[in-house]
Amino acid sequence: MAAPKGRKPRAQSELSPELGKTIQRLRKAYNMSLGDLSEQSGVAKSIISQIERNETNPTLSTVYRLSQALDTTIDEVLKTGKAEAFIEHQTRAAVPLLESEDGRCRLAIAGPLNLVDFVQWYDFHAKPGGLLESEPHPPGTVEHLYVVTGELEVTVDDEVRTARAGEALRYHADRPHKVRNVGEGAAHAAMVLVLRQP
Repeated sequence: MAAPKGRKPRAQSELSPELGKTIQRLRKAYNMSLGDLSEQSGVAKSIISQIERNETNPTLSTVYRLSQALDTTIDEVLKTGKAEAFIEHQTRAAVPLLESEDGRCRLAIAGPLNLVDFVQWYDFHAKPGGLLESEPHPPGTVEHLYVVTGELEVTVDDEVRTARAGEALRYHADRPHKVRNVGEGAAHAAMVLVLRQP
């Protein structure tokens, strides 16, 4: 039976009939668009779309580039059978920690390192008086700060705002900025940087 007019006949990939689903699942898990994956892998967006619909038989070189962009191995991408529910489990010792110059602020890098060019998120803790000073991030970067406990003062250029527990601040982080614990006790906040705006 001929394929409907205007549509290509569906072709099963010789590498794995699950390949397209696996690529799509990983891409969506990392919140990447077809364009994002194309840019990071060097594989044309139209080819990725065809692979996800299982309408083309990609070369191993193409699959390798996609697996690198998705921060996984070619073996994982080509694995048959039901995909595992969890992509990664970082133990406490494996989560990177950063410290401010004054030693009174600590940031745990909660987000995956392969997405740092797009989004970064941190678990932020500051002792009383702790100060985190940051140089400007790339143009267009917006920082989102949600205060869990304590009181934090944010300065961007010469403007100052204070947020208490349960409050959020969003500000342009492509300018010099700093976060200071102005409360009497320790402060805790969630901090997310979005480097590429939609």
